[in-house]
Amino acid sequence: MATVAIDMNTSAFDLWVYLSKNLSGTLDTHGVCGGIAQHISDYTNCKSMTALNEINGNSYFDAWLCSPNEKTSQHRWTRDKDLDVIHNLLEEYEIKIIPKEEIEPKDNELYNMVEETLLVIPLQWPQHGNMIIPQGILAVADAHDTLLADLDMTNDLAIMLTSLIERAVLSFQRDRQAIEFAITSDISQRLNSTLHLQDIFAQISDNIKRMLDVESLSLGLINQNNGRIEFIPQLMGTIFLEIPRIELEPGTGIAGWVAEHRQPAIINDVYNDPRFSQNSDKTSGFHTRSMICVPLQQQDSVIGVMQAINKRNGEFGNHDKALLEAISGPLSAAIVNANLHENVVSEKRRIEAMFQSMSEGLLTIGPDHSVTQANDSLMTLLALRENQVIGNKVTDVMRLKDQDILLFMAEVSTYRPSDSLADYPQLLSNVQVGNVYKPVMISGAPVREDDGALNEIVLVISDLTDIREVERMRDNFFHTIIHELRTPLATILLYARMLLKGNLNDEEKTQRFLQNIETESDRLQAMVRQMLQHAKLESSEFKRSELPVDLNGVFDEILPAMRDRAQEKGVSVIDDIQENLPEILGDRETIYMIIKNLIDNAVKYTLEGKIEVKAEAKRTKVHIEIADDGIGIPKQAMPQLFGRFFRAQTAVEKGIAGTGLGLNMVKEGVEKHGGKIKAKSVEGEGTTFYVELPIPDM
Repeated sequence: MATVAIDMNTSAFDLWVYLSKNLSGTLDTHGVCGGIAQHISDYTNCKSMTALNEINGNSYFDAWLCSPNEKTSQHRWTRDKDLDVIHNLLEEYEIKIIPKEEIEPKDNELYNMVEETLLVIPLQWPQHGNMIIPQGILAVADAHDTLLADLDMTNDLAIMLTSLIERAVLSFQRDRQAIEFAITSDISQRLNSTLHLQDIFAQISDNIKRMLDVESLSLGLINQNNGRIEFIPQLMGTIFLEIPRIELEPGTGIAGWVAEHRQPAIINDVYNDPRFSQNSDKTSGFHTRSMICVPLQQQDSVIGVMQAINKRNGEFGNHDKALLEAISGPLSAAIVNANLHENVVSEKRRIEAMFQSMSEGLLTIGPDHSVTQANDSLMTLLALRENQVIGNKVTDVMRLKDQDILLFMAEVSTYRPSDSLADYPQLLSNVQVGNVYKPVMISGAPVREDDGALNEIVLVISDLTDIREVERMRDNFFHTIIHELRTPLATILLYARMLLKGNLNDEEKTQRFLQNIETESDRLQAMVRQMLQHAKLESSEFKRSELPVDLNGVFDEILPAMRDRAQEKGVSVIDDIQENLPEILGDRETIYMIIKNLIDNAVKYTLEGKIEVKAEAKRTKVHIEIADDGIGIPKQAMPQLFGRFFRAQTAVEKGIAGTGLGLNMVKEGVEKHGGKIKAKSVEGEGTTFYVELPIPDM
């Protein structure tokens, strides 16, 4: 600041000129007020003080104190006694000289700088009441021997000083408004540039707290399901991250009142406001003193509230409320857009998850017949990579045998569910996979725009290979059953007719014929029993009994007959059954079937060598192992070993009879008893089955 030398003998006019020259170039409020205190102190050789009330508030005074030829010191008076002494001096709002003993209250900085009298010069006259500058005061201690003792001259000086302060305050407010406008514009631009709620919260928090000079900012969104206001802990401070999320019932607290009435609220002492809910302070340990709360509205609905909490300096005013309301509009729009975006993204992810999790192959085809999307199942089905599918023509991706995929798509494109009771178009065909063809069923549906224009075609491709294999095995099963039934029936019928003719006088032959009839009848009965038992095991109504089953007794019942059958073929049966095996809980008939079928298969498929049967208890399970030196199972047949109607090609080629139901029944029975079964086999070297059955807790 440039300083003009002063002659102590100058007139009041010279003082006016002196102050004008030294302060006319200063537009800073602090510079003007501090300069007034310093120049008056230097001119009068007295201690002086300039004080200015909070701009847009009334909770503090900024004071500049100066002694002659010393630097000015600046203070912010917020204590009651410092504020009260200035308010008391400004009560009558007139220039006056008062004795020290009349200064109330005492024991403050202003009182202590006075020895005899204090000259009080208000810096805002009543006729300037419409001005936007705050209240101010110039106080000079012991100025009775100076020109300032001339109150008329001092009146003119006060008007000039008021103008200087007014100009500085206007400049300050203009600069502050420019900054606030820049911050508000920046917040609005940032809010318009993001579609994620977390980014929105990060964008607004620090800028708003800095602009409003507050300790905390809170944002509460209304839960559309229950109407509660749920606050975002990330905005409120670290302590709120460690406690349960704060929620308010509809209409509860200041936030609930603001949301319900759709009106902003300024509260500078929340504990004296009956609307304030103290629960959050009690839960968090945070102390709320003051707040501004504004509603967040989008069109006709309130989506939440925003609160600026605890003004650091002074009190909240209408200017703060206007700033917060200016931000609430763009913030509300950003939150609504973010929620819509999140809903769209969630729906997209849900559809993508469904798309990829489908076991059927699925692809979408654009108007140019190019594949736009395909799931993993389709690429697995066709044994193609993504770059061989996406973006390629559907005719290159799906090559059908003796059929045209484009003709089927043409049929799909004309399909309209609204005017047809038929199912979506379907096509049974064979699709080329490498050098072979796989049976598939193709279902199609059109995707249209709102105006009905075709956008895409969706094709779902179901692999029928397994179904065809099951159908083949089923057919083989029926052929086998027919063959198995026809042979004993023909034998029974032959011997029965011979007996009916009565031409047999040989009693021994008659007896042998009757035995053959009985044997073939038993064989038929066993087949029927097996199929009925299989149906029972597969039935959802099957419930295994919880009766104790003596495994040693089951083995004792099965092994003798099996050993005799094996010996007839020259095959030995070696058993290693632990004595006193623990009982298991289950259905004895099913357990009997499991063990008998496995040993029976070993005897049936072992042409020479030996069969080993082992059983022992280990911890919580009984382990059963049945190994043979039989024909074995081809490696490629192992995955279908326990399937219904499945028979290995080696068994078929060797003419070994069977229905293909036995191992499937064994697996069903083991699993229904909470057990496990697995097999190991080498073709031509034999097979071993491993069974685990749980031992019940005693």
